Amino acid sequence: MISTTRVHNRVITPALGHPWSAKADKLQSATGVLLGCFLLLHMHFESTILLGKETFYYVVQLLEGGMLSRDGHGFPVVTQVFSVLILVVVMLHAALALRRFPVQLGQWRALRSHLGGINHKDTHAWFWQLVTGFILFFLVPVHLFTMILNPEIGPHLSAERVYHDNAWLLYALLLPAVVIHAMIGLYRVAIKWGLTLQRQGLRRLVKGLIIYLLCLGSASLVAYLFIGSELSLPVQPFVPE
Repeated sequence: MISTTRVHNRVITPALGHPWSAKADKLQSATGVLLGCFLLLHMHFESTILLGKETFYYVVQLLEGGMLSRDGHGFPVVTQVFSVLILVVVMLHAALALRRFPVQLGQWRALRSHLGGINHKDTHAWFWQLVTGFILFFLVPVHLFTMILNPEIGPHLSAERVYHDNAWLLYALLLPAVVIHAMIGLYRVAIKWGLTLQRQGLRRLVKGLIIYLLCLGSASLVAYLFIGSELSLPVQPFVPE
């Protein structure tokens, strides 16, 4: 209910927020949920390398439509097109998030001072989401452009990218930033839109997911490094026996 004030027989109603602001909040939340769910699927897809080269190979062929190709090796263009779509969603999400991003040094100082004077877990979580979002602004486009320009993936080709092309440096920075940002983001969306009132239980779930995904991603990255270290150049695509 909107409160009103009567002054000189006139009813004054407080001004409502701009309609675009509410729509932007909903769109930001929707794109964030979409990207968060994609991250969960993507990390589990990548982690199939832990089950062996053949398992990862068949998962890749399934996702790239191998059953529809004449040679059974799938269509790398599927990865390329999907990477473009994800890049568009990321750009939209980032543009909407920038509305509340502190852009001046004074704003950052005020924020840090404010955080130092309170002990509010959700505010501190928002701060870390802000920091990781700033990092991802630079790292995510690099990763996606790499996949757009060189969409071929597989046990050997992916390991070559990680080991011989030194992409592990990018992934080592990207992994903690994207996991922390996404999981805190999903938590904040759930609280903001009233999907749950159990903040403490949800915080435990988010912390558990962060630890689990960091361990899963790190193990997958190490697996690619080991495979890459055993490959000689030029690398030949993996073909199951």
